[in-house]
Amino acid sequence: MDKQKLLIIGLVFPEPNSSAAGRRMLQLIQLFKETGYNITFASPAQDSEYEFNLGLLAVQKAKISLNDESFDSFIQNLNPDIVLFDRFVIEEQFGWRVSKHCPEALKILDTEDLHCLRLARQNAFKKNREFTISDLLSDTAKREIASILRCDLSLIISYFEMKLLVDEFKIDTSLLFYLPIFADLSLNFVPFAERKDFVFIGNFLHEPNWDAVQYLKSTIWPLIHKELPEASMFIYGAYPSQKVLELHHPKSNFHIQGRADNAEEVIKKAKVMLAPLRFGAGIKGKLIEAMEYGTPSITTSIGAEAMHLDGLWNGFIADNPKDFAHYAIELYNDVNLWHNAQKNGIELLENKFDEKLYKESFIGMIHDINNNLTEHRNKNFIGQILQYHTVRSTEYMSRWIEAKNKKIPS
Repeated sequence: MDKQKLLIIGLVFPEPNSSAAGRRMLQLIQLFKETGYNITFASPAQDSEYEFNLGLLAVQKAKISLNDESFDSFIQNLNPDIVLFDRFVIEEQFGWRVSKHCPEALKILDTEDLHCLRLARQNAFKKNREFTISDLLSDTAKREIASILRCDLSLIISYFEMKLLVDEFKIDTSLLFYLPIFADLSLNFVPFAERKDFVFIGNFLHEPNWDAVQYLKSTIWPLIHKELPEASMFIYGAYPSQKVLELHHPKSNFHIQGRADNAEEVIKKAKVMLAPLRFGAGIKGKLIEAMEYGTPSITTSIGAEAMHLDGLWNGFIADNPKDFAHYAIELYNDVNLWHNAQKNGIELLENKFDEKLYKESFIGMIHDINNNLTEHRNKNFIGQILQYHTVRSTEYMSRWIEAKNKKIPS
């Protein structure tokens, strides 16, 4: 029997060392590979020197174009059994072509995080007010929820977001599957006595990370530096802009380091991770990495959302800057408190982020939907309506752009 074929259409080619999204995508590839799928990864993005070498996993790499009929023949020739879209904007671009040319292919959306939630919180924060559920009812939400309804299954990275989709947007649970980022449980830690300093790490193209670094520099770090003048704050992250680099201030021991060549090395040698995230969504890869390398962390309620276990955390959760700084200083100085936080992190990894907790049920659900695809789709009639109209409206827009882009014959 031939192996089933999976086509992943990526927003970018995966960069697991640049972002949690890259790590997440590589984990999905490995999960399907271990299950026996032949995988093709296609993207309209440019190549990057930091992208993962997919050939190491025997994954075929393909370049595709937006608004171009060449994709039609590409997917017809490939004829995949499953198509996985990397974020809703990719489903918007290519979903209608998949439905038209491979109507029997199972369509999966990997949301990464709920973009409408992240943007709603960001907008509320910039207006200096509390986020409310009514903030979610944006054009982005309409697009994202429509994409979820058009797909046969959507992967949700956060229990909080699962509940939001079911309670507020009335999405049927048969269309959703909770699948967080998986943790590495090898757990080889550097002792407390061999560690020093504080660390933050995060892709600077991600707005919540940029805000967190500014907040650290202006508000939190001065409070910590006053009490711990010998300690340093090291900021790592891919794609730093000039504005980020200008925050470098050695006199106050605040160091902008740019991209980390090896995230494990910089995190496991630090004594404490600081992640004062004031808006955002999804699972925070940096906080999982902190637990993996035995580095306690201080974060906010947004940072720890859907990651803690009945309040259990790998350190402390604080939203007030004075409390945040106080806990950071305590954790830095108190070896017993530090070891207890590290122990909590191990418990969290084992009980929430172990791949074994999810793999079997995930693959089982895919098989069940595949074996009953028509029935599954018939139960999602609203999705069928959206599919019907989207195929037509999006196709005409894409065809118009495609025609416009073609050179006029001389």
